[in-house]
Parts: sequence; C-alpha cells; structure tokens
Amino acid sequence: MTTIGLLAAFSLFAGEDSGDARRSLLFNFGWKFRAGDVEGAQAAAYNDSDWRAVDLPHDFQIEQPWEKSARGARGFKKMGAGWYRKSFRADPDWRGKRVLLDFEGIMLTGDVWLNGTRVGGTDYGYLGFEADITKYINYEGENVIAVRADTGMDGNSRWYTGGGLYRDVHLLVKNEIAVARHGVFVTTPEVSERNAEVGVQVEVEGLRGKQLQVDIEAKLYAPGGRLVAETRQSAPKKSKKLTVEIALPAMNIETPQLWSCETPHLYTAVVTLALDGKIVDRVTEAFGIRHIEFSPGFGFKLNGKKIILKGIANHHDLGAVGAAAYERAIERQFETLKAFGFNHVRTSHNPYSESFLRLADKHGILIVDELFDKWSQQYAGGRIPWMMLWPAAVAEWIKRDRNHPSVIMWSFGNELQVREEWTGFPTGDWGVTGYRILDVLAKRHDPTRKTTVAMFPARKNAVTKEDPSFNVVVEPPELSVVTDIASYNYRYPAFPKYAEQFPHLILYQSEAATSEMGKAYYGMDLGKVVGLAYWGAIEYWGESRGWPAKGWNYSFFDHSLEPLPQAYFVKSMFDDTPLVRIGVVDREAESIEWNDVMVGQMPMSSHWNRASGARLNLVTYTNAEEVELFINGKSFGVQKNIIDDPARRNAIFWKDVPYREGGVVAVARNGGGEVARHQLETTDKAVALRLEAETGAWRADGLDLQYMKVRAVDREGREVPDAAGEVTFEVSGAARLIAVDNGDHRSDELFAGNKRMLHNGRALAILRAGLVPGEVTITASVPGLKSAKKRLMTTGQ
Repeated sequence: MTTIGLLAAFSLFAGEDSGDARRSLLFNFGWKFRAGDVEGAQAAAYNDSDWRAVDLPHDFQIEQPWEKSARGARGFKKMGAGWYRKSFRADPDWRGKRVLLDFEGIMLTGDVWLNGTRVGGTDYGYLGFEADITKYINYEGENVIAVRADTGMDGNSRWYTGGGLYRDVHLLVKNEIAVARHGVFVTTPEVSERNAEVGVQVEVEGLRGKQLQVDIEAKLYAPGGRLVAETRQSAPKKSKKLTVEIALPAMNIETPQLWSCETPHLYTAVVTLALDGKIVDRVTEAFGIRHIEFSPGFGFKLNGKKIILKGIANHHDLGAVGAAAYERAIERQFETLKAFGFNHVRTSHNPYSESFLRLADKHGILIVDELFDKWSQQYAGGRIPWMMLWPAAVAEWIKRDRNHPSVIMWSFGNELQVREEWTGFPTGDWGVTGYRILDVLAKRHDPTRKTTVAMFPARKNAVTKEDPSFNVVVEPPELSVVTDIASYNYRYPAFPKYAEQFPHLILYQSEAATSEMGKAYYGMDLGKVVGLAYWGAIEYWGESRGWPAKGWNYSFFDHSLEPLPQAYFVKSMFDDTPLVRIGVVDREAESIEWNDVMVGQMPMSSHWNRASGARLNLVTYTNAEEVELFINGKSFGVQKNIIDDPARRNAIFWKDVPYREGGVVAVARNGGGEVARHQLETTDKAVALRLEAETGAWRADGLDLQYMKVRAVDREGREVPDAAGEVTFEVSGAARLIAVDNGDHRSDELFAGNKRMLHNGRALAILRAGLVPGEVTITASVPGLKSAKKRLMTTGQ
C-alpha cells in the first residue's frame, strides 16, 4: 500500500490512537540515475552531482535507443546495467526501532547498498524484498542508498522486461514486536447473501524467546467505513519461532456486500498489536467477500453464478512508459478492457505489481496470478539456479497476493512439457512431482485457491505436432491431469477428448490465438469450461517477429490502447449490447508460425479515406442477426450472421466493395428491426489539432498521469486518419511531460522528448503531476495546422 493509501486508511479510523505504530514512507522521489556500470557508485562519498534526477517508478530500458542488432525477443533494446542513488536524513524518532527498505521490485536483478554496505538484493525482479538497514543508519548526517539494476543477458528472458526501479520503494519504520511482512491473511470461508464468516490470521514477529503480553485486535469496516465486526486474541507467551501465526476468532457479517465483477465492493481489515496495553503496530488490508468454486460440470462460479473468464494474457509492460508500474497506466488498461467486455487477466508469466492487483480488486477483474515461465534458470533471472529461487519466491508471492479478491487461481508456470530440463525438478515425470511440491508450499500459505500450470505445446510423453501420432493418439500432458485446474494454451480443439479420458478435468484455455478470434471462444463448450485468455490482446514490447516491429502486434489494441477493428469483434462476443462495426481490410493477412501455433492478423482500419476507384474488402463485426451495408445511401446487400459456425460467427465478410467518396453505413437488425449502426465518412483535409484529456480528476501526488490525446481534424471536427506531420508538445505548470507516443509499433522514434509524428492522424502525450496542486498548460502544434491548447488543474489528494 502506498503512503497515500495508508494515510487514507488511518484517517478513516482517526478516532483511535495509533500510538507507537509503524510508519511507511513512500521513497519514490528524489533519486539520481546513471545508465551503465559505474565503478564505486555504491560508496556513500561517491560524487553523483552530474547524475540525472529521476522519480520512481522508472524503466531505464525504455529510454534506450531501438537497435536493430539487438535481440527482437527483448524489444530490440541492449542489455545492461543502471545505477540509482538517493540521500536522506534519518528521523531521531527512529532510534530503537527497526528500519527497513521495501523494494517492490528491481528489474531484472538488483543489489542495494546503504552508506557503502550491501544490505540486500533480488535475483527475481518480479517480486519484492525488504532490506533491514537498522544497523547502518547514520543519525548524524546524510544517508545514501545506492542501487545497481541489471537487465541480465539476452537469454535471461523471452520478452521485454524493462530495467531499473520500476515499482514503488518504501521506507518502513516499525517496532521489534510487529506484524511480519505480508503477515495479515483474511479469508471468507462461508459466504452467502445473508451472512459471511470472515477469518483473520496474523503473523507476528519479535516474540521468540520472550514472555510478553501481546494482544491482537482486528476490526472490519464496510466499504462505506462503518465498523461491522471485531475480534481479539492474545499471542502465545512462549515461542521459539521467528514468526508466529495466530488465528483470531472468526467474525460474522450480516447481509455482506459481495465482491464481483459488477459490484467490486471492498472491505478493510485493521489489525492492531498492543504490548502491555500500548499500541505497537497497526496494519490495514483491503479484502473482498466472495465465494469461488470450480467444477468440470460448470467451469467456474463466483458467488454461485456461472462466470466465463473473458480475458487476456499479456506481459507486464504498459506501452510508452515501459515496465514502470504507474497506477494510471494500469487503470486505463482495465477501463479499456471492461468497456470491451473483458473480465479477466492472466499475469503471464510473472507476478505483476501490487498496484495492478489493487486496481483489479477495484475494477472487478478476475486474475489468474502466475509466478514463473519455465522452471529453469534461463527464465528465472540468471544469477542463481531456479532450484535455489523457488522456495522464497513462492512464499513471497502467495503471501503478497492472497488477500486480493480478484485473484482466483495460482499458476506456477507455463509451457513446460517439451524439454525435460524445463521442469526444474529432476524427477523424470514431466514436472508432476515438482508441481506437487510447489502446490504443498502454496497451500501452506493459502489453502483457499486452486493451482495450475499452463501446458503447451506437447501432449503426453512430450509428443509434439511433428510426430505422426499427434492427432491420432490425443492424450493430455501428464502434468495437466494432476493440477487442480487443467490449463492449456491453444489446445481447445482437444478439450472433448481430454475430458472423455479424464472426466475430472476442469478446463481453462490459458492462451487463445488472436488470429482464431471467435473460433477459439465459440469452439469451446462454454457451459463447462472456465474460459480463455487471448494471447497478446494488447501490443507489447519484445517477442517481435522481425524488425521494424518492436514487439508483439497481433493484437486487438495497439500499445497506446487505441482499439483496432478486431476489438469490436471481441466486444460483440463478450458483451450482449447490440453492436455493429465496420473494418476495412488494408492488405493481405499476415500469418506466421509462432511457438508451434499459426498466428497472425488481418491488417484493418476503420476509415473511409481511400483511393478513388478502389475495390475494398470489408468486415462487419456484429452480434445481431443480420447486417445491411449501404454506400452513399444505396444498399450493397444484406448478410446473415452465421451463428452456428464458430469460425464465422459475428464476422460478416463483404468482398469487392466499390469505394465511393462519401460514406459507408452498416445497419444491424434483429427480427427486422434496427438495433445498431456504424458509419464511416470521407473527411476533408486536416486543418487543425484537437486535444482531449482522458480523465477529469488529476491528483497532485507526484505519481498520477494524464493522457492527452491529439487528433488531426477537418473543418467539421472529424478525425482525419491520413493526416501527417510532426507534433510538438509544450507543457508548463504543475506537471511535466514524461512520454510522447502515437501507437505505431514499427516506429524508430523514442518516447522521450516533446516531438512525435502523427500516426493515423493521432498522437499522445503523457503528463506526470507534480506534488503541488496547480494549473497545467499543454500546447500541441503541427506545421500547417491550427494548434491546440488545453488548461488543466491538478488537485490536492
């Protein structure tokens, strides 16, 4: 939880004296950065006066040039190191307490020094760690934190990771008797509309070898802040353990407000420790009251209601800001996904940020939380073997994420069964024993959720599609028949045969190809499966099929989150609201074998500025019964939606449509009556720019982002998709420009600076608020077009 969140929580319960409780200080501001390796930079006396000032989160790799000679799998960015330094003065009140630095992640690996002494580090940058700096603090002068982050070697990842201090850093001050790291565990074992039982377990540190009177209190607050339940328990007075887990007496909440995708209600648990009657620690945890269940008969239910996971599986980067975990960048992604009917994200193939899960809780997004890719050193960070990494990683991951109602399943890995060495444990059974070991450890810290491993590409005995028996003897991989949930990437056509052989299988399509669109969804028995996650539904960096594409772009949304026409196809499947959308085919479909699957995309756009005399192929995406197409008011015919064909459903193809300047209109009908329409018009040439702010509320917290969309428009205010030119942005006031973008995945332009070419008549500026509220002015200009100016305000927290 950020400092802002903690302050909000404490103000909610301001009627209680927090006494000598912990302090959590956000340490994201006032860092210095230098790219490359710097000899002696860990020393407190090192002169960093010429280093660049940065605030976190920060991804140094996204700032590097695109280099054609670099590896496309990692986004055509060179591997390397970067150094960060920050100075601070210690508060005398910290004396006698424990002081820790809490890093949520350092990408890809990292080491931390305080005043020249190494105090911690990470070999797996997707998870956080604490560094105890109590003994090394200088109370008489400046303290210097130095961090070295390293992106590793090319082979340490199959995709773009980013680099540096890309997530939050906190300084934590607490007493010796305290709640341990991630030490509050809230469960809801019994849930109905009438009543919910809530359990709270608290892990306490500092008790070993002592006989103390430590009392634990938990209070539960409803979404509006009303106290609805409380419970108390004393800690044992004798313990030989470093930490002690104490289950408090269960509580009951009448008529609970249930957490769901539509109503993501969040409660708050406030846990207080008192030593001899004096408060020594207090921790707040948000949680949701909900019930999840899985079955081979119905797939997945949430609060007793059948739900189909309609999701994406992506890597963790966020477009122009790279891997930097800005909350606004994450939230706009969730807002976009929900607007198109999605309800699910699989965190492929690593834990995402804590803010990602908090926002998933807030927006009602169902998460399959994934820890690793392969179980091997190559995909674990590179400095230590995977076999040395997993025990601490599993515990940190589960304990960190287990209170989030959005998390419905744990996934230990991805696509293991093709090389035996990828299964990590040398047990000779394709990972079965390894899974069982991981499962026991995971359920030690959270027995409430089921576990899985995403399987692909092989069948039993590692038989791949090159083997003549692949489609003759269709047997599932050995590991997939012992996992709680049977997860398969792309193998949905085999689901009936798999289920026939093993009726206990609970089937989930953990990756679906965007090229298969509706076939991958409608080709499953939706009444029985858990659901699916489309691979790479949003463009991401890395895993490029070749220069100049900077990453994966067989997607429904570009990396700036502009929807492609295919996004409306998905919306027509996932959302019952009547819809029709026209997509114009720009060129031949791209198709390539990728990871043993044929993937690709038909390049399309939605505009009517075309070459005179052209004959075009169109697609209308609709969930209606039929569509009639009109060109300048004249009907081009009526076509039915082929509902009973998974490969053609909701996508109607129109061949050789003659282009005529003016407009094309698609009218969707049910039972002969119009239910939706979509029109494309030929525009005049661009004469001006238009600036649009994505959000109204913009907090002056030093972290909040404002995305400013720029559109080239004609005299009637219509967007002009073929407008060209370089946009120059000028920003002044209480914010700064941190990135410029245009959604072009093939561009060699960088995101730093204040200039960007228009792409499809569009560009984007990303502004980061300062810490003081005030006015912000942004101007966008292109030679030959009327410039645009906007005045905005950032507001107090």
